[in-house]
Amino acid sequence: MNSILKKLIKTAAGRTKFIFAVLGLSIAMLLILAAVQLQENYNSLLNSKTNQDSIANFLVINKQLTNKTYGNTFISGEDIAHIRQQPFTEDVGILKPSLFKASVESFSNRFPFSTDISFESVPSSFIDVQTKDWNWDEHSNYIPMIAPNMFLDFYNFQFSFSQNLPQLTQENVKMIVFKVKIETPNGYALFNGRIVGFSDRITSLLVPETFMNWANKQYGGNINTQPSRIVIKTKDPGNPQLVQFLKDNGYATDADKTRFSKYRQIVSTVVNISWITGAVLLVFALLIFTLFIQLTIASCKNEIQQLIILGASPYQLKKFLVKQFFPQNILIILISLIVLSGIQYWLYGFLLAQHIYINIFISYKTIIVALLVLLILWFTNFYTIRKYIQS
Repeated sequence: MNSILKKLIKTAAGRTKFIFAVLGLSIAMLLILAAVQLQENYNSLLNSKTNQDSIANFLVINKQLTNKTYGNTFISGEDIAHIRQQPFTEDVGILKPSLFKASVESFSNRFPFSTDISFESVPSSFIDVQTKDWNWDEHSNYIPMIAPNMFLDFYNFQFSFSQNLPQLTQENVKMIVFKVKIETPNGYALFNGRIVGFSDRITSLLVPETFMNWANKQYGGNINTQPSRIVIKTKDPGNPQLVQFLKDNGYATDADKTRFSKYRQIVSTVVNISWITGAVLLVFALLIFTLFIQLTIASCKNEIQQLIILGASPYQLKKFLVKQFFPQNILIILISLIVLSGIQYWLYGFLLAQHIYINIFISYKTIIVALLVLLILWFTNFYTIRKYIQS
């Protein structure tokens, strides 16, 4: 009986119809699985620790200075609490300003450097310089300081030329002991200071919080202690939600760190479109394959009914027909996963050369979606065959 059914189905199906049905389903499967994998790669690029930028993920923000905010750019406790509550905020650090006048100058005549300066402090967890020298108490020999790299670049490539001073490397600067002068009502308080590191994260001269708290209490007087700048830690500085929040609430930050927000929105749109396109094509492919099965069975319906009259059971016929149509679906999904794995491997190598990291293997979510689609295909095949055999 099976040999008779095979001949009937081959005659009824037609090679061309079969090829088009399989081709349509294959393209749809590849697109829907590629959409899932694209989303996983996208999330990996955004959230993977190997791709995160320890500089860009910390944003120094302040209120925009306008005619309305002139003289009132302090960030209140309510403002800070509001920022903490946002979903894109991981942590908030307060940049405490110095409330006293200070200057820094060198002891050496070979390096006659002197300038007025203001200090800031921030919790150690927000500092990108790791050094054992970052501590201070009243018995310390010097005040440790962290300077922005841009200060040293400004000195080496502009100021040193105009003042006929030698250029300095980071190692040279760390060896120099500076005189720190703090203005008090009774004259000047003198301290030694040393640069112990350079930062790209915060563009101000940093001192330990212990020194800042002590010095502000000693020399600061009754000045408003509300901060004017804070640091927020975020997973994604290009998050459109973050950028919109800053804009809506009148905050400003380094534009270079958030300028990818528009690109993010474009990429997100492309990823979503790929999902929709793949899903729509999958629905059409299922319809085509279902119609193919229906037409095939309808073409040899009389012969199938005669076989049932001769003693063949409907269950036996259903089982045979499912075996005839369903294995192609398994093969299609396996080939799609293999092709996608090859593309993922090539993409991994290509991005690795650009120091961008994604997984070398396809995501387990892609495989789960493939199995779910296979389950849908099995149900579609079984329901279509059962409907036509029973009718």
